[in-house]
Amino acid sequence: MHRFYISPEEWRCPTLALRGSEAHHARDVLRMKAGEKIVLFNGRGREVTVEIAAFEDDEIRLRKLHEAETPPLRCQIILGQAIPKGKNMELIVQKAVEIGAAEIAPIISDRTIVQVDSETAAQKQSKWQQIAVEAAKQCGQNWLPHVHAPRKLSELFSVTSNESFDLQLIGSLQPGARHLKEILADYSSEHQHGPRSVLMFVGPEGDFTPAELALARRHGCEPITLGPIILRVETAAIYCLSILSYELLI
Repeated sequence: MHRFYISPEEWRCPTLALRGSEAHHARDVLRMKAGEKIVLFNGRGREVTVEIAAFEDDEIRLRKLHEAETPPLRCQIILGQAIPKGKNMELIVQKAVEIGAAEIAPIISDRTIVQVDSETAAQKQSKWQQIAVEAAKQCGQNWLPHVHAPRKLSELFSVTSNESFDLQLIGSLQPGARHLKEILADYSSEHQHGPRSVLMFVGPEGDFTPAELALARRHGCEPITLGPIILRVETAAIYCLSILSYELLI
C-alpha cells in the first residue's frame, strides 16, 4: 500500500485527512479512488491503515481501520555530515534514513566547496527534510529523522553542548585513529552494554582540517579510521552508518 506522511502537528486521530501536497499526490498523481486503502505515518512511530472515504475540495477524508506503534530504535545515531559538492548530500540523506539515522546535521566545514548563506541554508534544509520524508515513505521507516539547518562545526558543538552522547566519533585520515570495532568493544566492556546514542562526524572531500579535528577532540570526539582505502564522502557516510546500524540497532 502507498504510504503518506502527516506531521505530528496535523495528526488528529480518528479524524485524519490528507491535505496539501500529499492530497495532490494521492488524487492527481496516483489517481486513487474512494475505498482504496493507504498507510499514514507521523514520523514519531505511529502508523495507521486507513480507507479513503471521500474526496473534498481541499482534502481527502479517511476512515481509520488499524493503528500500530513502532518502538524507537535501540540506539540514536546522529550523523554530522560535512556538505559535499553536487547532489551527494541528497543521496546521503536518503541512505541515512534507510539505514536508521535519528538525526542528520549538515556541516559547513572549512573545506566545504558548496557556498551556503542564511537564505540558501533554509532552502537546503527544507529540501533535504523532504528527501528524508520520501525516503521514509519508501523504506517503511516510521521514525522520521530531523535534518538540521547547516552549521559550522564550532556552532554545532555550541548547540549540542548541553546534550550528552554515549559516544562521539569523527572519521579521520590522520595517524592514530582507531578502528570503530575496537572502540565499540571497549565501550561494551566498560559499560556492559552498547552505546544508546552516537554522534558520528564524516568529513568533506579532503577530510576535516587539523584545526577542526582538534576542535572535535576537545569536545570528546574520538577519531576513527575507515580502513586503508580513501573513501568518497557519500561512501564514507554509508559505511559508518552501516557499521553502527549492524552493531547497535539489530
